[in-house]
Amino acid sequence: MLWIEYYKNNELIKLDGESSDFSLIDESTENRVIIKIKAKEKITLKLAKTLITDKVNHNSLFFFNGYQSWTDTKENRYNDTFRDVTHIPKFLNKMFSFDRYGDALIHKYNKYSLHGYDIFYIKDGNEIFSFNYNYHNAYLIYELDKTTDRIYAISDIDGVILDNDQEFTIYDYSLYHNYKEGLKQLYIDYPEINNKQIFGYTSWYNYYQNINEEIILRDLNALDKRFNLFQIDDGYQMFVGDWLDINKDKFPNGLEGIVNKIHEKGYLAGIWLAPFVAEEKSKLFLEHPDYFKKIDGKPVKCGANWSGFYALDILNKDVQEYIKKVLNHFIDLGFDFFKLDFLYAVSLPKYEGYTRTMIAEIGYNLLSEVLKDKLILGCGAIISNSIKKFDYLRIGPDLSLKFDDVWYMRHMHRERISTKVTLQNTIYRSIFNNHFFGNDPDVFLLRSENSKLTSKQKKAILLLNSLFGRVLMTSDNLDTYSDDAKKDLGRAFEIFFDAKDLTFERVGNEIKIDYIVNGRIGKYIYNPNEGVLKYVGQK
Repeated sequence: MLWIEYYKNNELIKLDGESSDFSLIDESTENRVIIKIKAKEKITLKLAKTLITDKVNHNSLFFFNGYQSWTDTKENRYNDTFRDVTHIPKFLNKMFSFDRYGDALIHKYNKYSLHGYDIFYIKDGNEIFSFNYNYHNAYLIYELDKTTDRIYAISDIDGVILDNDQEFTIYDYSLYHNYKEGLKQLYIDYPEINNKQIFGYTSWYNYYQNINEEIILRDLNALDKRFNLFQIDDGYQMFVGDWLDINKDKFPNGLEGIVNKIHEKGYLAGIWLAPFVAEEKSKLFLEHPDYFKKIDGKPVKCGANWSGFYALDILNKDVQEYIKKVLNHFIDLGFDFFKLDFLYAVSLPKYEGYTRTMIAEIGYNLLSEVLKDKLILGCGAIISNSIKKFDYLRIGPDLSLKFDDVWYMRHMHRERISTKVTLQNTIYRSIFNNHFFGNDPDVFLLRSENSKLTSKQKKAILLLNSLFGRVLMTSDNLDTYSDDAKKDLGRAFEIFFDAKDLTFERVGNEIKIDYIVNGRIGKYIYNPNEGVLKYVGQK
C-alpha cells in the first residue's frame, strides 16, 4: 500500500493509491522498487509512505543510518530509543539551538519508533538490505513503528511542485531479503574508488581555536616522513564567514609561507572552512544580510557554535560567487586539501519548489565543481549527498578528550561530541568506506597531556581508526611522545596500510573484529561502553 500527502489549492490531501489529481507509474523489478508520480493538476507534494515489511523479529539487529556525519549510528536492538531534543527545556533549545544539528525539524521523534536515512538493513532474523538510489530527488526515511511492528519507507518529497503532465520519481530503492546479497549489489553499483590514504595532522584536537603561527610551525617540524598531510583547522580567521580576513595577531605573515613550508616537507597542505555559514559577529553577517536565507523575515540559525551561526542562501547568485571566491583564494595560496565543515546547514532552510536533498545537491556540487582536482573532506554532511562529490567524509561526531564527554551533554542532541559514539560510528559505517568515499573516523590521540582518555582507550581509538578508516589523523605534537607511544604509532601505521579481510560482528553488547596484516591474524573484542579492546587471537 502507498500513502501520498500533497497540497492542492493550499488544501492538504491525504490518501492511499491514485486520485484524479495524479497517476502512479510502477517500474519496479525483483529487487528494485521504482515508482513515479505524474500530475494531472498542479500539486505540491509533501510525502509518500509505503510498507517495507510487517514481519519484525524483536531479536534482530536494525541498522538505521543517522541523518548526517555526526549523528549516532549503530546496529540497534528493538528496544533501543533515540535521543529526542524535545525533552530539553525550551529556553535551552532556544539558547543553544540543539534542534538544528540533526533532523529534529524534519522527522518527528517518539519513543515507539526508530528511523534512519537512505540505507537500512536487518540482521539475525527476517533479513533486509535496502538502499535509496533516489537520494538526488528525495531522502528515504526508514522507520520502525513499534506500535504495529511494521517498517515503512517514507519519501521526503516535501516541497516538490508539479504542473499538469509533469513526472517525478518518488521511490527508487533496492530491497533484498538477504543482507549479504543486498550489500554485494550495492558494491557492484558503487565499486571501490581507492582514494589516496591520508596519514595526517590537524591542529584542532589539541589547541582548538587557540592556534598561531608558532604552534603550527612547531608541530609541523615534529612530523616525520610517514605523514602526507598537514591541516590547519579553525582559528586562523577573524570570524567564521570572513575567510579572507586572517587574524594578523596569530598569523602575522599570513598563510602562504606556512603552505610553502608544508610543501617543502613533502606534505599536502590542508585548510578548514565552513563554506555555507557565517557567525553572528562576522562582517559578512553584519554587512550582507541579503546573503542569508530568511524564513518569516529572520535568518535561519544553524547552531550555537562561535557567536551563533546562520545559513547562507545557496540559491543567491552573489552567495555562490562569494563561495567560489573564497575557495579559489585558498587554491591560489597553494592548499591541496579542503576540510569543509557544517555542511548540513545548506539544506536546513526550506526552499520553495525544492526538497532538502535537492538543495544539498546544489550546494555540494558547487563545492566539488570549484575544487575540481583538490581533495575534499566533508564534515557535518549528509551521507548520501556526499557520494561521488567528496573524496573523504567524517562518519562520526567529534572525538572528546573524555571518553563520553561531560555528563550533561549525554542528554543533548544525537550529534554531540563523544569518543564513545564516534567509535561506534567508525565500525558500523565502515560499510561506506572506499565505495561512497574514504571514511574519516576522526583523530587518534597518544599524548599524555591535555586528555582524560585512558591508555587502553587511546590504543583502542588508534587501532579502530587504522582498521576502519581511509583517513588517519592526529593533533599531537609528536616530539612529546614516549617510546611506547612511538611503537604504538608504528604498529598502527602498518595496520592502516596493510590490513585486509576485515570483518566485524555484534555479539551481545560487544563487537568481534577480525583482520589479517602481513600474514598475521588479529582478533579482538571491542567493548563500546568502556572503549577498550581485548585481544583474543594469535599474534
